[in-house]
Amino acid sequence: MELCQLLTSLLLCMCCHILSSAAWSVNNFLMTGPKAYLTYATSVQVGAQTGIQECKHQFAWDRWNCPESALQLSNHNGLRSATRETSFVHAISAAGVMYTLTKNCSMGDFENCGCDDTKTGQIGGKGWIWGGCSDKVEFGENISKQFVDALENGHDSRAAVNLHNNEAGRLGIKATMKRACKCHGVSGSCSIQTCWTQLPDFRDIGNYLKVKYDQAQKLEMDKRRMRSGNSADNRGAIADAFNSIARTELIYLEESPDYCNKNKSMGLQGTEGRECLQGGKNLSQWERRSCRRLCHECGLKVEERRIEIVSSCNCKFHWCCTVKCEKCTQVVTKYFCTRRDRVRKLQNNTRKSGKRHHAQRS
Repeated sequence: MELCQLLTSLLLCMCCHILSSAAWSVNNFLMTGPKAYLTYATSVQVGAQTGIQECKHQFAWDRWNCPESALQLSNHNGLRSATRETSFVHAISAAGVMYTLTKNCSMGDFENCGCDDTKTGQIGGKGWIWGGCSDKVEFGENISKQFVDALENGHDSRAAVNLHNNEAGRLGIKATMKRACKCHGVSGSCSIQTCWTQLPDFRDIGNYLKVKYDQAQKLEMDKRRMRSGNSADNRGAIADAFNSIARTELIYLEESPDYCNKNKSMGLQGTEGRECLQGGKNLSQWERRSCRRLCHECGLKVEERRIEIVSSCNCKFHWCCTVKCEKCTQVVTKYFCTRRDRVRKLQNNTRKSGKRHHAQRS
């Protein structure tokens, strides 16, 4: 399924939940469901896409690489999982929606929404005061909750975990906010500064949440109380399990499956056919070990392929007003994970081809 179709599906699902409620309040004015949907729908869609693209970046060289199916946050057919990976999907998606809504608010894209001036004029610290245009994160947080959290209408442990990870994603934005300042004073003396808070690059939020993913905690439930069938016991067991976990931490219920192997029923593609990195400059340690992680540790071989890439080059501007380019061909070496028997067949075919060529020359 295409990414845009998944985003549309997610958005429509959110819409259905929101329209089911009569009305909700934002910024001290009453807004009905349909109008609210139309006002924020584009920002929510862009935010969800921003989150999933960041997920793909963060896991590009992992066995699980944030496939399109990961965007289907809420599947009510009994197949929902609550693994370490889905905890990240919930967090980064909620963060993406909050981030885009906050940014659009500061840019004046919504009525009655702009800079956060609640601290303007107050002393912030030695030599500086609050001023400028601080990003209104509370607005983005509140609207994000209305849309994203509406997907979870259950009362079981899975829904509680998803809601917790949604909030952890939003708190990740608050944890990475930056303070920007401007100097004031005679002849640039900077005797006093005016400062405001602003959103960081979304990559910073992605990096922050990836660390949280690495440190994610498994939620241990009291299975005896959960099996009792008593809803009060269930709620009590869930509440007790959450008591020891900070709101900023990612949590999960189930161990991750084996992402090495293909599993159609779970929507897992496996690592066969995946590209990995070998050598090259400016690679991180994680990227340099990608062939070992994706291929060798999954029982696969690394296959080297020389691939021809055609791109535009030697572009020239012609008056007026066109740009004409030549087509340049470049051969690059890439590495892919392949089954051992496939590599052996290719090597045998190469040897046979070489022998035939040698016999013809003789």
